Amino acid sequence: MSCWETIADYGLRSLGIGQRLLPREDFTLCQQVTLIGSGMIWNIYFGVLALLSGFFLATAAALGKASNVWAIRKTAEWFIFVFRGSPLFIQFFFAYFLFLSLKSVSPIFDPFSAAWLGALIVLFLNTAAYSGEIFYGALLSIPKGDLEAADAYGLTGWAKFRRITWPTMLRLAWPAYTNEAIFLFHATTLVYFSGFPAWQQRGDALYYANYFADKTFNPFVPYPILAGFFILLTLVVVGLFGLANKRLNRHLPTERRGKMRLRMNLIR
Repeated sequence: MSCWETIADYGLRSLGIGQRLLPREDFTLCQQVTLIGSGMIWNIYFGVLALLSGFFLATAAALGKASNVWAIRKTAEWFIFVFRGSPLFIQFFFAYFLFLSLKSVSPIFDPFSAAWLGALIVLFLNTAAYSGEIFYGALLSIPKGDLEAADAYGLTGWAKFRRITWPTMLRLAWPAYTNEAIFLFHATTLVYFSGFPAWQQRGDALYYANYFADKTFNPFVPYPILAGFFILLTLVVVGLFGLANKRLNRHLPTERRGKMRLRMNLIR
């Protein structure tokens, strides 16, 4: 079988398209690259959707934590504390068994026990909590002069938030938020090792890398391939967020514009 035939057979295998059975012997480098790359589709799916949806909840959590209303402030504080204070792997574990319990109550909860929805909800809440704390710190760091200038121009309420508070908060938080986005994509590899099953072996990139490592007894081929895919994905994330950072800082002189720096989270 040529490499092109392998790509045609296994390129979309993680989505259930192509060959149903995984290769059992005579594993080629092309097969490993293709299947691990196929699994990256799920990692990108989880990361992109969790990041987009979590962005808005993170903004709400930051504003809630800065609120003068006791109930709103405490709700935001406890939400951030619980999801930042517990390991993501444990959150997956408890969420899966919670969704299984709800599934026995009503069939409407069936999709929640599947990784495509249940795991996505956990990632959404987790990244919203971490990002909410980042946004909260940026919110407190907004120069008072900017807010006083907005008041002097007669901006209040939603207009003040939309034109002054929110853009300034994003500009200050963006470098740290970029690192959170990178870590979120890396954290997607935990999905299929935390309770959520891979239906018909339709797993993510780490699932296939682990499969080849188990079958060949040689982890020094599939895992570097996996690392290479995530390095490429990280470069894409840094590039896209860098463009957004330039957009947020377009009004500043060139020498004052914040530069993007990649700082990996070694411990979380």
